[in-house]
Amino acid sequence: MTIQRTSAEDNQSAKAPNSGDKNSANAKAGRWLWFWVGMGGIAMVSAMAGALLAVSLTSTPLQQAQLSPQEEAVFDSDRIAGGGLRFSQLTRPVNLLVMGMSVLPPDIQNPPAETKNLRYLPQLNSFDGLADVMLLVKFDPETKKMVMLSIPRDTRTDIEGHGVKKINAANLEGGPALTAKTVSNLLGGAGIDRYVRINVLGVAKLIDALGGVTVYVPKDMKYQDDSQHLYINLKAGKQHLKGEQAMQLLRFRHDELGDIGRVQRQQMVIRALMEQSLNPATVAKLPQILDVVKEHIDTNLTVEELVALVGFGVRTNRANTQMLMLPGRFSEKREYDASYWLPNKDSIAKLMAQHFGLESPNLQEASEPGALRIAIQDSTGSDRSTLRPLIRSLEKAGYRNVYIAQAWGEPLDVTHIVAQQGDGNSAESIRQSLGFGEVRVESTGNLGSDVSIQVGKDWLRQKEILDKSRKL
Repeated sequence: MTIQRTSAEDNQSAKAPNSGDKNSANAKAGRWLWFWVGMGGIAMVSAMAGALLAVSLTSTPLQQAQLSPQEEAVFDSDRIAGGGLRFSQLTRPVNLLVMGMSVLPPDIQNPPAETKNLRYLPQLNSFDGLADVMLLVKFDPETKKMVMLSIPRDTRTDIEGHGVKKINAANLEGGPALTAKTVSNLLGGAGIDRYVRINVLGVAKLIDALGGVTVYVPKDMKYQDDSQHLYINLKAGKQHLKGEQAMQLLRFRHDELGDIGRVQRQQMVIRALMEQSLNPATVAKLPQILDVVKEHIDTNLTVEELVALVGFGVRTNRANTQMLMLPGRFSEKREYDASYWLPNKDSIAKLMAQHFGLESPNLQEASEPGALRIAIQDSTGSDRSTLRPLIRSLEKAGYRNVYIAQAWGEPLDVTHIVAQQGDGNSAESIRQSLGFGEVRVESTGNLGSDVSIQVGKDWLRQKEILDKSRKL
C-alpha cells in the first residue's frame, strides 16, 4: 500500500509544476528522514542486543559483594526494564546509588601481604574502604530526565549502629546496604533501587576505554603525596586527558573549596564524558568496556538493567541532565573536632521534592526575585564596568541581591545561568528576563549563590546592541 500510494503521488507531482515539485521533494525528504531515523533506532537496538549477549557470556559476575537477605532487602527488587525486544527500555523511575572507592591498605582488615614491604600506600582493587565519591542518580522515563545528586564525602550524618560520622565511612562499616540506608535517611526517605561501586583503578581504565575526556582544567594544579604515590601536575586550559590525568583532576582537593571543589570538578568531568560518550557507537562497545573494568566494579544491577540505563542515557537530551549537590555549609574550625559538610535539612527537603518526587509542604515553583542570591562570574576577561549594565538590568527586574564573585576560568561563548541550588524555575525566569544565555541545573557556580550567572561573549554582543540603541 505504501509503495502504490508513493507512486501515485509521484505521478501527480510529475503533472503539476513548481509548487507540486516542491511538495513532492518535501514528501520524499520527509520519507527519507523517517527511514534513517528508523534505521538508526534499529541499529541502536541491534547494538544493545549484541552488547547484552556478549556481556551475558562473560565469566565474571558484576556483583562481587555477598549481601545477606536483610541487606538485599534494603534495595527495591522490582523489575526496572522491559522484557523481550523492550529490554533496553526503563519501565519506571530508578534511583541508582553510585560510589567511587579509593581504598588504601589501612582501610581494610586484611590487606594483601605484598603491600607490607612497600614504602608507600598503594591503591587496592577492593570495595571495602571509604567511599570517596557518592552520587544518587535518578533515571526517570516519565519526565525523560536524568538527575545526579552529589553527596560530599565529608557530610556529617548518623550511620545506623555506628553514631554520627562522615558519610564516606558508611561503606567501611557496612558496605553498600548500610550506605544506601544512610543516604536514604539523609535524603528524607528516598528509595534506593540499585547500587554501583567502582574503585579508583577502574575509573582510570573506564575513561581510557572511552577514549579519554576533553575538559577545561580551571587552574594549574600541582600536588605531591609520596606516601600514596599521588602526583598531580596539570596546567590550566582546555585539553584532552587520559584516564590517569583525569584522575589527577578528580582527586585534587588542595584549594580553598577542599572537597566541594572536587565535587564541582567531578560534575564537570561527568558532563563532559556524557556529552562525548553516550551515543550508539559507545553502546556497541559496551562488552569491551565492561571487560576492561569488570574486576573493578561491584553492582546489583543485572546486565539487562545496565543496558537499559545506558540506553536511557543515550536517549536523554543533554538539557534534561541535571547535576545537584547536597545543600549545606562548611563547619567552623571550633564547631567540631573534624572538618564536615553540614547538611541543610530544609533545603534538602525542597530539593528532593523538586527533583526526586518526595513530598514537601514548602515546595514553591520559583523563589521571589528579591530573595534570590545571584552571583556574577565573568568569563570574558572584561573589567567590572562591563558587568554593571547587566547588574542594573537584573536590579530593574527585581533581583536586588546581586554580587560579583570570582571569575569563571573557562571562556564561554554562551552565558551559563547556573541553578546552583537546583532551582531551575528561578534560573529560567532570570534567562527570560535577560533575553540570552542557557540554563544549567548543576552545582558548578558560586557556593553562596542560589543562581550563578557565568557571563559569556553573548553578553558582550548584547551590550553592544544596547549601547547602539541608546545612542540613537
